[in-house]
Amino acid sequence: MAVAVAARRVEIGGQGDFLAALDGNPEFRVPQGQTLVLRADGNGFVAEGGAGGRYERLSFASLSPSRYLTVDGRPYRGTLEAFAQRAAVTVVNAIGIEAYLGGVVNAELGRRAVPERAAVEAQAIVSRTYALHNRGRFAAEGYDLQAGVADQVYGGVGSETPLGLDAVRATAGLALTHDGDLIAPFFHSTCGGRTATPEEAFVGVRALPYLKAVRDQRPDGGAWCDASPRFRWSVEWEGAVLRAILGRTLPAALGVDAATVRDVRDVYVRRRGASGRATDVRVRVAGGEVPVPAHAVRTVFETPEGRPLGSTAVEFEATAGGGSLARLVARGGGWGHGVGMCQWGAVGRARGGQDHRTIVNAYFPGTSLARWY
Repeated sequence: MAVAVAARRVEIGGQGDFLAALDGNPEFRVPQGQTLVLRADGNGFVAEGGAGGRYERLSFASLSPSRYLTVDGRPYRGTLEAFAQRAAVTVVNAIGIEAYLGGVVNAELGRRAVPERAAVEAQAIVSRTYALHNRGRFAAEGYDLQAGVADQVYGGVGSETPLGLDAVRATAGLALTHDGDLIAPFFHSTCGGRTATPEEAFVGVRALPYLKAVRDQRPDGGAWCDASPRFRWSVEWEGAVLRAILGRTLPAALGVDAATVRDVRDVYVRRRGASGRATDVRVRVAGGEVPVPAHAVRTVFETPEGRPLGSTAVEFEATAGGGSLARLVARGGGWGHGVGMCQWGAVGRARGGQDHRTIVNAYFPGTSLARWY
C-alpha cells in the first residue's frame, strides 16, 4: 500500500523506538521522539537524522508491537519500506488485508453510528473485494495499491473506529463474486436516486452484468441517499469565467484548440444514458459544436472554485447575452461517477433495517457473497 508516492520529502517517525534495515540487515536505530527525514537526492535519498547516510532503499519496523510507525505524522500498522523512484521517494506500508481494511472503511464512509453498522459492513465487503481484485495493479511501481482516491482512501490507524474494526471482523474473508470470480467493484458517494452503468462514466470499462443502472428508491418513493448533503446541488458560471475555464479544460481533456471556445454561445445535453446521466454534452461555439463525452464532463465543466462537477446527472440552463453565453447554471443530483455502490444509499438502507447482504446485492445484482479465504 503506497502511502507516499513521488514525494520529494517524507518524514518517518515512530510512537516508540524503530529500526531501519538495509537488505534485511539492521542499519540503525531511531529512538522514540526522533524523526527521520528522507529527502530525494538524484537516484537515491538522503536520510537526515538517525545515523544519516544516502540510500536507494530502507525498511522500517517498530521495536514494540503496540507502537506504530508514522509517515508525515500519520500512524500506520505493519512495516514501512522506502525506495527511490524517478528522482523522488515512495513509501509503502506492508500490511495484511484485514488490518488494511480497518483504515479504509471509515475513511471512505465517514464515521458512522451503530444503527448504520450494516453500511459499514457492506463497505468492508466491497473494499475487500476491490483490494483483492486489484492486487498487483501497480506491481511495476513496487506496490499493490495507492492510499488515495486513485484506489480507495486508506487513512491508517487514525481512520480506525471500534465500529469499523468490528465490521471488518464480522465480514472477515467475505468478497463479492460472479460466476466464481471476484467482481470489479465500484462505489461512490451519492447516486441521487439511480446508479450508473460503467459506459456512462468511464472509458475502456466494458459492460458488466452486475453493474447496471439501479433504481435506488425507498418504498415511499424517496431516494435511499437523500440524507446526503450532496443529494442535490447547483453551480453557476458567468460567461467570462466559463470561457476561461473551458479554454483551459477542453484542451487538456480533449485536445481542443483553446481558440475554438473564445465565443461560447450555448451548452446543452444532447444524449443521456440508461440512468439519465449526460453522456454527450455539446458546447456551441461560433464555428459549430464541441462534443464533450461522458467521461470528460465532470472535469471539463470545472466549478469556479476549481473542483470537478459533482456528477453527470445534470441539467444545464444557459442565458444568452449579445449573441454569446452570459450565464450558465448546472443543476444536478448525486456526487461521484455513480457506478456500483452508493455509499449514502448504503447508509440509508442500513438505517431502514437492511443487512449487509441485502445492501451489496442491491448495488451489484446477480453477484454472490463468498468466503474468499
